[in-house]
Amino acid sequence: MTVSYTLEVANAKFCGFSKLLFRWKGSIYRLLYKDFLVFCGVYSFFSVFYRFILTPTQQDLFERIALYCDQFTNTNFIPVLFVLGFYVTLAFNRWWGQYTSFPLPDDLMMVVSGNVHGADERGRLLRRTLMRYANLSSVLILRSISTRVHKRFPTLEHIVAAGFMTSHELKQFESLHSDFNKYWMPLTWFSNLASRAREEGRVRDDIALRLLMDELNKYRAKCSLLFHYDWISIPLVYTQVVTIAVYSFFAFCVIGRQFLNPEKGYKDHQLDMYVPVFTLLQFFFYAGWLKVGELIINPFGEDDDDFETNQLIDRNIQVSMLAVDDMYQNLAPIVKDKHWSQRHFSVPYTLSTAAETLTPAFKGSTFDMRMSSEDLEIHQPADTAGKKQFVPLKDSLGDGLDSLLQRGKGILHGGSLSSLMDISSHPNEDWIDDAVYPEGDLNAANHKEQEKTLIKVAVEHK
Repeated sequence: MTVSYTLEVANAKFCGFSKLLFRWKGSIYRLLYKDFLVFCGVYSFFSVFYRFILTPTQQDLFERIALYCDQFTNTNFIPVLFVLGFYVTLAFNRWWGQYTSFPLPDDLMMVVSGNVHGADERGRLLRRTLMRYANLSSVLILRSISTRVHKRFPTLEHIVAAGFMTSHELKQFESLHSDFNKYWMPLTWFSNLASRAREEGRVRDDIALRLLMDELNKYRAKCSLLFHYDWISIPLVYTQVVTIAVYSFFAFCVIGRQFLNPEKGYKDHQLDMYVPVFTLLQFFFYAGWLKVGELIINPFGEDDDDFETNQLIDRNIQVSMLAVDDMYQNLAPIVKDKHWSQRHFSVPYTLSTAAETLTPAFKGSTFDMRMSSEDLEIHQPADTAGKKQFVPLKDSLGDGLDSLLQRGKGILHGGSLSSLMDISSHPNEDWIDDAVYPEGDLNAANHKEQEKTLIKVAVEHK
């Protein structure tokens, strides 16, 4: 089954990801340990053979061979990184494409539930049959590409026994001769049955029928795409090139990375460590990378991280039948919501999340941007004898000029630049009248005094 560890890495913390290294199921250790043991065994065999079995003359010959092989363990001769990187990227894109192509009936069941009407037995039968046909089509396509599903439904009789198909439908299915996969046949039944529902008035207009057909075609397209993913694989020649590159590289490493007698003064062989630590790490990385590509190239097998196709089939049939049957016209009483009489309200937080309310809402990266007086000055054309004007800016005086000029009568109308007026054109502050403030505002006098002060600051900017 798919190994999920999403909750464990929800928060980045000390040693959070390191704990994942000790998991076995779905790990690279489980996938690679047999190859790793074989490599270690072959390397140890040649090491013992060189040290204790060969004669001095034979050791000299082995050392020359080892030095020669070591030249080809350079990645410039065998481009392991290049071919592996491209191959795994290609395999991952293919894996993600297959995941997004999995046929889920959610959109289709919503359309069927909302547009095939009738609370009687006939209406219920139409809705359930339509969704059964859709699920039958996905079972047929998954049975042809997934080993898990094929083991669950080895014959069509098993599909009949599971309730996806009736015996009469099985006879009709087998009576149609075709040399190709007939997963599309239940979707044709869906189309014909939807047309009959339209004739009976269960589908009330052509727009609803068109919506049904559109969702059906989207569902069919995903089934078809899965079939083609299974049919058209990554070219075999490229898979062979990658496999040969990796295994030939480590075949040379088995001999070329041997520790030679340091007394003979060979280059880069001044130390005899017996265990090739860095070569083993290199094998773990490169061979592990290759195994990852082999794992995800076909996610419809029975590996630890392959898709849970059988569980998806169970989920799809159950959810689709609930949506079109039990949930059809099954509505809770429509009542006024809790905040019906409140124009402004806030949704409560728990104690553990209350601190989030102290974080100010994000309004834009330039909202609190500081600007100099030169940035505020408006440039007038040469033929216009105007005075300098300033664009309102939120500065260190709280709301500052932005608040003043937004509310000041005659300075800004709707916040447009063309309506800006020169602050110096107001020699006195009598234009600040009571109309600016709501009636009954007890702090109106204080607001006026603050605005007068801000006007003087603005004039000084000029």
